[in-house]
Amino acid sequence: MAEADLTGRSVRGEWQPESLPKPSPLFTKPLKLRPIFNFFFAHDGLLYPKNAIYAGLAVVAWLWFTPSFARTETFAIGWIAELYLRNAALLIIVAGGLHLRLYMKRAQGQRFKYNPRWLTGSNRAFMFGNQTRDNVFWTLASGCTIWTLYEAVTLWFYANEFIFSVSWARHPVYCVLMMVFILLFRQAHFYWTHRLTHWKPLYKYAHYLHHKNVNIGPWSGLSMHPIEHVLYLSGVVVHWIIPSHPLHAIFHLLHAGISPAAGHAGFYKFELGEKHAMNNGGYFHYLHHRYFDCNYGNEGVPLDKWFGSFHDGSPEAHKAMRARKRKLGNRGAPVTID
Repeated sequence: MAEADLTGRSVRGEWQPESLPKPSPLFTKPLKLRPIFNFFFAHDGLLYPKNAIYAGLAVVAWLWFTPSFARTETFAIGWIAELYLRNAALLIIVAGGLHLRLYMKRAQGQRFKYNPRWLTGSNRAFMFGNQTRDNVFWTLASGCTIWTLYEAVTLWFYANEFIFSVSWARHPVYCVLMMVFILLFRQAHFYWTHRLTHWKPLYKYAHYLHHKNVNIGPWSGLSMHPIEHVLYLSGVVVHWIIPSHPLHAIFHLLHAGISPAAGHAGFYKFELGEKHAMNNGGYFHYLHHRYFDCNYGNEGVPLDKWFGSFHDGSPEAHKAMRARKRKLGNRGAPVTID
């Protein structure tokens, strides 16, 4: 088999990785070059393999599945609908493919699965009484639509030269660094918009919908209220201000759209054949769905560490979280559906 599920499970059947999440080395003092190099370039680092795959998909989308500027210069239902179909197809391939393999075929059983339970198929708290159908609806009806609208407006801006476009041929180093910047910017942006949606009024009217998914699956990633989609996908506005290429904006939105499927897959590793497994990560965010008041961002930009909401899954971190919640007072609990 692929790499063994070495850690075993707790009494409740929950699985956690041997190597617990830790903040990236980018902001530690003194700076250490080897950990920083590994953070970017080691296998399962920031750049490879998952984000390299997303970047490749963005290149394909830009070259062959994006309307020309001659068309996007004027708003029209036709080319906007093409964008929606392209984005929906990406979601179906990525989220649907993971769901098919991991939850319908159960191809690797519960190996590396955080929560021992499978997704609920009958629960009135979800639309249609079914978690997966609820998640698919909000992903395609709201998430994909708002993703497409942000992209359409951005392409219209580029086509009409309302925002600056940078040439890859003339500025290749800048353009490559911009791709890396997007990955780090997305983590910081996600932290702040996510914290905002935990503000009581926004949680009550919007973010509660995403937190119905305590036991997460691939379609849970982009299953949000439209208000949250507007906030979550708003990071692309940075390209309206900072000079970049349309490919950068497409990559930014594509990454925001499809990477949550892997991040919410509920599995630490994806088994690839008999002898190999790809590290998926996602444990840090899984803990947020499980405990609610921690891990609002990602490890790469350690805002959770700086603001005291970091939880690595250890008993010590759990004790610190409980102490923090007692100090702050009970602010209410999320909807919990297992």
